Amino acid sequence: MQEQIKEAIEAIRPAIQNDGGDIEFVQLDDNKVIVRLTGACAGCPMAKMTLKGGVERYLHHAVSPDLVIVCEEEGVLA
Repeated sequence: MQEQIKEAIEAIRPAIQNDGGDIEFVQLDDNKVIVRLTGACAGCPMAKMTLKGGVERYLHHAVSPDLVIVCEEEGVLA
């Protein structure tokens, strides 16, 4: 499942990069996918909306509806 998640994140990276940000896979912990947002996405007030409305929705469709997306910022889960 981890490889499917990485592939799905790579598929949506260009859309995030178009807005000046980036996303990277950190780890999978049970059904929790931990990602890191960087660039313009780091600290952006819309980041949570991007994660829930975009990334999580895509991963639910492409991998599993049971996944939960969590953002890691500067080593702290947000």
